[in-house]
Order: sequence, then C-alpha cells, then structure tokens
Amino acid sequence: MKLHSLREPIRGESMVWLTALGLGLAVTMALGLLAVIIANGAEVFWPRRLVELTVTQPDGTVGTLLAERVKSRERVVRGGAVLEHHEEVQFFTGTKDVLGQAYRWIDQERISAVRQPEQAVSVERLEYGDALGVPVALILPGGERIAAGDARFRERLGQEIAAAETLRARIRVLEKERIGDNAKQARQLELRLRQSPGDQAAKERLERLRGEYQGMAAEALAMRRQLDGPALLLRVADGGPTGVEKPIPVGRIVDVWYANQAGFLARLGETAHRLWLFMAEDPREANTEGGIFPAIFGTFVMTLLMSVAVVPFGVLAAIYLREYARQGPFVRSVRIAVNNLAGVPSIVFGVFGLGFFVYFVGDGFDELFFSANLPTPTFGTGGILWAALTLALMTVPVVIVATEEAIAAVPRGVREGSLACGASKWQTIQRIVLPASVPGILTGLILAMARGAGEVAPLMMVGVVKLAPALPLDLEWPFIHLDRKFMHLGFHIYDLGFQSPDSEAAVPMVFATTFLLILLVLILNLGAIVLRDRIRRRLTSAAF
Repeated sequence: MKLHSLREPIRGESMVWLTALGLGLAVTMALGLLAVIIANGAEVFWPRRLVELTVTQPDGTVGTLLAERVKSRERVVRGGAVLEHHEEVQFFTGTKDVLGQAYRWIDQERISAVRQPEQAVSVERLEYGDALGVPVALILPGGERIAAGDARFRERLGQEIAAAETLRARIRVLEKERIGDNAKQARQLELRLRQSPGDQAAKERLERLRGEYQGMAAEALAMRRQLDGPALLLRVADGGPTGVEKPIPVGRIVDVWYANQAGFLARLGETAHRLWLFMAEDPREANTEGGIFPAIFGTFVMTLLMSVAVVPFGVLAAIYLREYARQGPFVRSVRIAVNNLAGVPSIVFGVFGLGFFVYFVGDGFDELFFSANLPTPTFGTGGILWAALTLALMTVPVVIVATEEAIAAVPRGVREGSLACGASKWQTIQRIVLPASVPGILTGLILAMARGAGEVAPLMMVGVVKLAPALPLDLEWPFIHLDRKFMHLGFHIYDLGFQSPDSEAAVPMVFATTFLLILLVLILNLGAIVLRDRIRRRLTSAAF
C-alpha cells in the first residue's frame, strides 16, 4: 500500500478549502444583508435633529424650511458642453396638510444657512403624519392661551395629551366592545327573526338594542367632539419668509418631541419607546404610520396553526410509506411526487386552497352549520384556518422527507428487540420508533416553519388583508376565531413597498418590518431547535 508523504498534498484538500470559502461567503452575505436591513430600519426609530434651512428659491426669493436631514446624492446636470455635478439633500419636512408633501430634494447650493432652533418640535399625529414646527401657544376650550414661553406650557401640554389618550381609550372601549357587542346581539336577533318572524320577544329585544345603539353612538360622538377642544398652535415653516401658524387639536396628537433639546441618553430612550410602540400599536395612515402588532400576532398564530396541521399529516404519511406500504414502483412514484411537490410554485397552492378549502369545504360548512347566516359567508371566504391549511399542504413534503429519514435511521436491532419481546408492529412504532425519530421530525418542522412563515403569494388568495379589524385570537368566545381574516408581516412588507401612497415614508418601514419578520422566524425556529436538542439529549442519556 502506497502511503502519502507529509509533503505530498492530500487528494481532495483543495475541495475542502473551496467548501469552507463558499460557507464563509454565504455567512458573510447573510450577515451583510441583515446589517443593511437593521441600518435602514433604524431610521424609523432613531430621532433626528431638526434643522432650519434658509433656502433660495429658483425665482430668487428667500424662505425657510424646518426639516430632518435624511440622505444626500450627487446629480449630474449638462450645462452646455460641460457636465456639472450638484449635491442634492433629501429632507423630511412633514406637515403634509400644509406643505403638500413630506419629503423633498433640495440642491445644496440653494441652502445659504442652517441652524438648529432649540424650541423646534416634532408632533406625532394620528393623521397626516408628523408635523414639524415651533410651538406658539396652547389654546384651551375656554379661550385661555398659554404661550410657549410660559413655564406652565410643557407641563400643561403633557397633561392635555395624556387626557386625550385616556379619552381615546374610552372611545375605543365604547366602539369596539359595547357597540360591537350590541351589533352582535342585534345580528343574532335578526337571524332569529328571519327563521321565526312572529317572535314578539325577539322584536322587542331588537328594538331595545337599537335604542341602546343610538345612545352609545351619541355618547361616542360627544366624546369625539371633546377631542377637538384644546389645540396646539404651531408655527410651520412653509418655505416663505415668516411661515404660517397651524392649530393642531390635542386630541389628534400622540406625542410631542423636542428634538434639539434631547441628549444622547434621552434620544436612546425615545428610540426604545418608538420601537415598543411600533410593535404594540395598530397601523395608521395606510400602514405608513403607527405599529404592526396585528401583523406580528397574525403571523405568529398562522404559523402555529400551520405547524399543528402539518406535523400529523406529514408523520402519518411518512409512517405509512416507510413501515406499511409495499416497496415497489408505486411507492417510488409516490416518493418522487412528494419530492416534486416541494418545487411547485407557492401561488399554485394558493389557487388550490382558494378552490378547495374556501369554495368547496368552506361553502359546505356554511350550508351545514351556518345556513342562517347565508348569503353572508362564514367559512366560505378567506380566513386564517384556510391560510394555515394551505401552507401546511405546501410544506408537508418537507416534513414527510425528514420524518422518513428519521424513521430509517432507527437501528434495526431496536425494532427486532421490541418485536422479540412480544410487542406488535404498531406498538413498536408507537413506543420505540417514533420517540427516537422526534429530533428528525422537529427538524422537518423547523424547515417547514422557516418556509411557511415568509410566504405571501398563497396568503393573498386565502385570507390575508391589508388591515384586520379584529384579531383571530381574543377573549371573546370561542377565543380562537378560525374564520377571521388576518394581517401578515410578509404581506405588510409587500403592501408598504408596492401599494403605499407615500413611497418615501414607506421605505424605512419596509426594512423595519422585514427585520421583525426575520426575528419572529428566528424565535420560532430557536424554540423548536431547543426542544429538539433537549429530546435528543434525553434519548442519548436513556441509551446509556
């Protein structure tokens, strides 16, 4: 036998280094992509300084603008036979209801002066985005004016904003809970009267509910009028020499941030506060403002429902193919078909889910169990149940293949020992084979979750929406509402990137939402990985 000398290169060593290089390149690209997403998404949360620009207009007039600097670019302009390079700076000017647009590009040469007004504020509003300006006064309902220079101004403004938030919370409770419960009871009585038109008690109860609704609607309207009471008078720089004064109702204000008076720690705390609100609040302004909590919650619930649905089907199919089916051309054909299903475009599964789950199964459910609600569909329309089942169908090949490999890896001697002790084949599978295969099954589940959580195309056909009025899981009986439509982080990203009326404001939101989607998938996968490792260690210790 010929032995290699120490100086002779080992055959295949170059391929090992090439593989390591490929792995390092893949990791670097993944980390670089994540860094780009985080850096661009941080713009949503990090509070920037406000600058007052003295700008010379093309007609020669000079005016001022209050804005946040966003980014710059170089623009090439042909001046005759010479190419001139101009630096343009993008600024966020906010106050769309006054300026008409929230972002604008300004040639650096047109900016003659830049300063940071100490009293400048960024006002987060429920509508029209942020307003940038300098406070003038707080106007109270009785006509009292508290000037911005008054020592009481900031404290009283904070009190009015807190009172407005409390009032908005009361309105939400009134409209979503009390009025919503009233509407639900009235709907049930209407269905009851449709079946029994002569039910006098139901008619009287329905009339009382309608009277109660009118009273609650009037109460909600009165509280909304209270929100328009106090107002913050803000001087907005509109590009003219003096600016304009804009009254903003305090009831429409979420927060007031003194951008140029905050130090680093205060800005860091404001960043954490904005991040929390982004994850905990509902979206506003065509999803370009507010938070994304319904999308996070909908993605989480849909992924869990998909996991619950895909594992039993995948494991049972794998057990039959490996343990019971007679191996031959037919079983080999089934395996080939299962492997090919993993490569079918996801939109095909969406079309199948719409035709089978929604139109066939859902319409059948409505005719059997919810005929009183027809023609309004209950399950015969898109919902989170059909979305989860569609994604389970799409990812079941991954679970089948992983489970088959795990079952095949169980030592033959363990099976024969169980059978020799008198156990039946099913008992052997149930108590010996399946427990030993759990780590492999969880590996398939992890891969299925990683693919299913980020899919968008099939969900657009079977239940996902731009804005869902109610969550699929709440404290109302039966707690889990499988017929409800839901929001999804992946669709939210698509909606922001391609359907948003304000594309400039949507860009950082796209990156922030993308980061949270990646983070959610990682959390779900890490949970499954930890569970798999614990089971694997338990099986390893039991073997010894």
